[in-house]
Amino acid sequence: MADVPVRVEERLKIKIGEAKQLQPRSNLSSVARDVYCILSLDQEEIYRTKTAEKTLNPFFGEEYQFEVPRDFRFISIYLFDRDKHLKQNKVLGKVAIKREELSSYNNRDHWFAIKPVDADSEVQGKVNIELKFSSSHHKSKWVNCYSRNDRLSVQVVKCLDLTLKNGACDPYAVACVTYTNRKTVSKRTKVRKKTTCPQFDEIFIFDGYEGRDKDMCGEEVEICELNVSIWHDAPGMGDDVFLGEVRVQLSGIQQQNAAPRNAWYFLQPRSAKNRPSFTYSTPPGTRLSKDNSLGSLRLQVQYNEDRVFPAEIYESLKHLLLKSVDTKPITSSAVYVLGEIISSKMEIAQPLVRIFMHHGQIVPIIKALADAEISMLTDPTTIFRGNTLVSKMMDEAMRLIGLQYLHKTLRPTIELIFSERKPCEIDPTRVRDSNTVQTNLNNLKTYVLKVFKAITQSAIHCPALMCQIFYNLKECAMKRFPENKEVRYSVISGFIFLRFFAPAILGPRLFDLTNEQIDSQINRTLTLISKTIQSLGNLVSCRSSQQVCKEEYMESLYKEFYTETHVTAVRQFLEIISAISNPENRDNDTPVTLKEGLMIKRAQGRKRFGRKNFKQRYFKLTTHNLSYAKSKGKEALCQIPLSNILAVERLTEKSFKMKNMFQIVQDGRTLYVQAANCVEEKEWVDLLTKMCQNNQNRLNQYHPSAFINGRWSCCESPNELAPGCSKVSSNDSNNFHITLDPERELQRIHSLIMSHMNQLELIMCQPEAFMKDILQFKTYGNHDVKQFFKVVSELRDVAAKIDAKHKTYMRTLARDTKYGSLAAPIGDDNYLLASRMNLDSLLSRR
Repeated sequence: MADVPVRVEERLKIKIGEAKQLQPRSNLSSVARDVYCILSLDQEEIYRTKTAEKTLNPFFGEEYQFEVPRDFRFISIYLFDRDKHLKQNKVLGKVAIKREELSSYNNRDHWFAIKPVDADSEVQGKVNIELKFSSSHHKSKWVNCYSRNDRLSVQVVKCLDLTLKNGACDPYAVACVTYTNRKTVSKRTKVRKKTTCPQFDEIFIFDGYEGRDKDMCGEEVEICELNVSIWHDAPGMGDDVFLGEVRVQLSGIQQQNAAPRNAWYFLQPRSAKNRPSFTYSTPPGTRLSKDNSLGSLRLQVQYNEDRVFPAEIYESLKHLLLKSVDTKPITSSAVYVLGEIISSKMEIAQPLVRIFMHHGQIVPIIKALADAEISMLTDPTTIFRGNTLVSKMMDEAMRLIGLQYLHKTLRPTIELIFSERKPCEIDPTRVRDSNTVQTNLNNLKTYVLKVFKAITQSAIHCPALMCQIFYNLKECAMKRFPENKEVRYSVISGFIFLRFFAPAILGPRLFDLTNEQIDSQINRTLTLISKTIQSLGNLVSCRSSQQVCKEEYMESLYKEFYTETHVTAVRQFLEIISAISNPENRDNDTPVTLKEGLMIKRAQGRKRFGRKNFKQRYFKLTTHNLSYAKSKGKEALCQIPLSNILAVERLTEKSFKMKNMFQIVQDGRTLYVQAANCVEEKEWVDLLTKMCQNNQNRLNQYHPSAFINGRWSCCESPNELAPGCSKVSSNDSNNFHITLDPERELQRIHSLIMSHMNQLELIMCQPEAFMKDILQFKTYGNHDVKQFFKVVSELRDVAAKIDAKHKTYMRTLARDTKYGSLAAPIGDDNYLLASRMNLDSLLSRR
């Protein structure tokens, strides 16, 4: 197993709920605050919430998820107070969770104490230090004799991933030794400009005699501690900025012999005795505490770390899952069993949908599961109303298949709402002046009508896979309830309106429909539109407007739209998207916006004497091209057809000493771009790569560094048109619309099975109770019962075999990983060593 390629994939989903009992702006008053949160990966800002105004108990209710693109130590949520009068934002505190502690909070709300932010604790990064001890004989300048002294050689080699301070990092290192008589001697490196990964390679020699005083020549003095601290050089701004430190105990021969000769260390916060007097007296904690003096923050975290093996390792599990399509009844299949034993249906639905989509079986598996669910119902109004496995699989399938369709349909109106910012509040209890309600109602009607028309006129653009699934659902419902004339519509509207369009309108950032901040007014407008569209989708199965009207102030809006014209439009839309043969005459020439946002680009030097400087531009990627303009809504300065993009790759930091940079390679020209953060960089690179990977002239080799000062800094070639020196990251030709990774999804299912292994064992031990309580034993024949327990046994055995390979791999990893290496830096928060200890304790119990 040592030679088996294994990759680590991480995904984080976090919901920022609400905060309570924040401190007022003045201790003598109850002045409220305007509060927002920033989600950071270490100290790199990834996401910012909307601002909750004039409150000490702000509610956010925002969810964010992303693939983790790099190593990290902490996930931090900072709370800020936006002061409009002083025109500044003040940090109120933070919640910081260590990487290895994330999984302990999975899938449940938790209240965290908000801690103060101390600049001396805001550290990240690693440092490589090499130590050498030697003995020498030195003639003392105070006594005419030779004495034996220890000599310590300290080489500060390099650092990685240092913290940016005000967007800059000009680091230097200070090596300080403390002697047994408490005397200290310090030496510092040169400053390395504009880099978070400085290469120092400077050596300092500390001799024993340096720690002696004039009157203590006869006393033994030795080095007892080494402190290496990293600083940001900030001339003209007062004191330099502390970036982190490492303390190594060296007192005594035993300590010196045990000290690693060359090792990587995690940088740590400054110790309390070294902190300046103006810092907080109590350093902020990163663990849970009962001290809620600054308030509390409610979070829901879901963190997944998967170690993914090659495809052949999962062959048996894949075969068992795919066999579910032909299993009769479906309730005896592996997919159905997993849906029953795993409580979080969405958690299992997501990987299942991606696996069956990859193998072209998503339509038949959803049909089989839907048939089984509908066949057990007696009331047609309850079809797919619960959070069952098939309904959650439909949610995930629609999101994967229909994302571009969603953008084409909703994005223009969403952009209009953000640009016009018209008030739409129609609840009299929420407005100051009741005379504005009618104006607001007219604004809301205009937006609702635009969204309604966009949806009902979009049927021809609905993806074929979605249409096929909707057709199957309609046929199954009509067969089960032939006397109900409305079920052919309600079974589809419940998905397309309630679970597809309405959530996208309510949370446009989750569906990449916008990247703008959502304030309280916009959020309320979107909420009202989402509720109205959801209700309009139900018109086809309601006999009066009173049946869809729950709030009195919404009644006039519903009456406006509850007309035969609107009902007919909804029914026609549902008929088209659930037709057996989806219309194929689509308007493929209309570009669909896939992603947009501000980034920094380097001028391409189109003019002979033009300056190749960096400027902020608004980038926009569509299904046709990539363009950028001076700002959003302005005319494009440059448009790059996707067919002209030969490769999209990350750029090494040493090229321009800037983080989160990537390159867009064209014929004879390369565009260098810097994203806002590491998550944005990954999303842009992945999406551009997918869009361009079918280009006939796609490159196989590229330059990982830039062409600067007449040469490629990666291979030193002076020829700007020289072939690349590194292989491109990926040359796959999967459909760019959907990024699928079947091995990762199979590993995710395996992890879920292992976490529910006790339930599988319980089913095998108590079959009668399980069949009676959950699977309605009366519907099973003897053959079906045997088939069901055979599948349970197969799932257990297959998962156990894969688990054995994981344990073998982890043992090998633990054996081969050296403590102090780059993969396992020395530090009290080493997640790799923590996971290794967890594995060892697990193995000892089995």
